[in-house]
Amino acid sequence: MIFAIIPVVLAVFGGVHWYVWKRLVRDVSAPRGRWRRTGTVLAFVLPLLSLGALLGGRLLPLAEERWLAWPGYLWLAVLLYLILSLVVGEAVRPLLRRALPTLEPEPTQEPQPQAQPEPSAEPSRRLFVARTVAIGAAAAATATVGYGTYGVLRGPRLKYVTVPLAKLPATADGYRIAVVSDIHLGPILGRAHTQRIVDTINGARPDLVAIVGDLVDGSVPELGPAAEPLAQLRARDGSYFVTGNHEYFSGADQWVDFVRELGVHPLENARVEIGAGFDLAGVNDITGASHGEAPDYGKALDDRDRTRAAVLLAHQPVMIHEAVKHGVDLQLSGHTHGGQLWPGNYVAALANPTVAGLERYGDTQLYVTRGAGAWGPPVRVGAPSDITIITLGSLKT
Repeated sequence: MIFAIIPVVLAVFGGVHWYVWKRLVRDVSAPRGRWRRTGTVLAFVLPLLSLGALLGGRLLPLAEERWLAWPGYLWLAVLLYLILSLVVGEAVRPLLRRALPTLEPEPTQEPQPQAQPEPSAEPSRRLFVARTVAIGAAAAATATVGYGTYGVLRGPRLKYVTVPLAKLPATADGYRIAVVSDIHLGPILGRAHTQRIVDTINGARPDLVAIVGDLVDGSVPELGPAAEPLAQLRARDGSYFVTGNHEYFSGADQWVDFVRELGVHPLENARVEIGAGFDLAGVNDITGASHGEAPDYGKALDDRDRTRAAVLLAHQPVMIHEAVKHGVDLQLSGHTHGGQLWPGNYVAALANPTVAGLERYGDTQLYVTRGAGAWGPPVRVGAPSDITIITLGSLKT
C-alpha cells in the first residue's frame, strides 16, 4: 500500500515545486537572465535537500544528517507558506491589474503620422503584477518561517493551568506538576535545547516533573549526550517518563534504561503513590504494540484505591477513551504539537480528540501540551511551544 502511494506523493511534490518555480522564477524573469538560471537550479536542489532530510535519519549518521536537516526541513516550512501566499496572490492578481490603469497607453485626440506601432503596455503591467505578487509571497513566507524558527530555538515558555480534582485531598491543593512533551532531540535540536528546558522547569520549582514521550529522534549512542541535562531536573517528588511513538523508532528499551540512569523514573504500564495524596500512573505509547510493549491500562490502574485521585501519563490524546474506562481523573498528553505549523492544527484535529489545552471527557479531564520542541522543520506557527505547570486544585478545601 505504501509503495503505491509513493509515486503519487512524489508527483504532487514535483507539481508543487513546478508551480512555485513558475510563479517565482519563470513569470518574473527574462528567459536567459541570471535569476532564471539561479531559480531553476534551486527548484531542483531544494526538493532534493528536503527528501534527503526526510530520509537521512534512516540512512546517515547524525553528524552527516545535520547537513541535510537544516536546509531541507526549513525549505519544507518555507514551501508551505509560499504556497499559501501564492494562492492568496492568485486572488489578488486580477485586482492589481485593474488597479493599474496608468500602465496602459492613453488615447490621443490628434491624429498621428504613420509610424511603427508601439508595443502594448499590457506585458509590462503583467510583469509588474507578477513581480509584486512574487516578492510579497516570498517576503511573507520568509518572515513567517523566520519568526517561527526563532520561537523554537529560543525555547519553550511556561504556561500555567489549574485543574480541580474532586478526589484530591485538601492537603494536596496547589500541587504543581511540570508537564513537558515532544522535546524531539535530533539532528537540529540538541543538548543546548535540553538545557534550556531543564533550566526553565527548575526555575518554576514544581513538585513533580512529567515527561510525556517523544524525547528523541535517534539512538542512545548518538543522542545520549544531548539528553544528559535531564539529570539536573529538580522536583520534590521526582521526575517521570513515558514513551512516545518516536521512542519506538529510536530504540525504546535503550532509552528507558538511559533515562533511568539519569534519575528519571520510567513508568512502563506502572503506577506510583505520590505522598501528597494521589496516584501517578503511566502507560506505554500505542506504537509499542507493534514492538511487544503495548499499553496495559489494567496493569497500571486496576488494583488501585479508587477513592484516590489518579493522574495518568499517556503520550497520545486518543488514549483518553481507555483512561475514562479505568476511572482516571486527569490524563496528561502531548503528541499533537498543537498542529505545529498552521493550518496543521486542523489536520491534527482529524486524528486527535483534543489538539491542545484542557477538555473534559465524562469524569476524566484531558490536558494536551503543545510540546517543547519540533519535529521536522524547527518551526512553529500558531502553536508556540510550552512547558505547562499544572496546578492541582482540591474541591475539599
